[in-house]
Amino acid sequence: MKKLAFVFLVLISMGFAGCQDSVNPKITTITPEEMKTFLEVDNVQLIDVRTKEEYNAGYIPGAQNIDFFSPTFIDDINKLDKERPIFLYCKSGNRSAKCAKAMVNQGFVKIYDLEGGFSKWKHNGLESKTN
Repeated sequence: MKKLAFVFLVLISMGFAGCQDSVNPKITTITPEEMKTFLEVDNVQLIDVRTKEEYNAGYIPGAQNIDFFSPTFIDDINKLDKERPIFLYCKSGNRSAKCAKAMVNQGFVKIYDLEGGFSKWKHNGLESKTN
């Protein structure tokens, strides 16, 4: 709990405003730097919605791969904890935005979507891994 409080204080001091989806306040777009700060909290639900091939080529450490294009996508996301915040990313932000809306329809309460996706994460020099 102390780590979570720390993260929120850091985000406030950074001027965290995020860009909430104009249609749904359950979805907030965050910068790579904001995402990095959130990921410092233990037990974060970080979901990479790209294909397995894209994921294997490089991903954010700690991410779980749930392919947005998979026929089992809805079943796969419904295995996640809907009451805890979800952090999403894809390659550029388009798929994850669609995924976020699908997750709201499935009853998820708070979703953070990485602005610019994995491409912007890497461009900003943040840590990534490959399989």
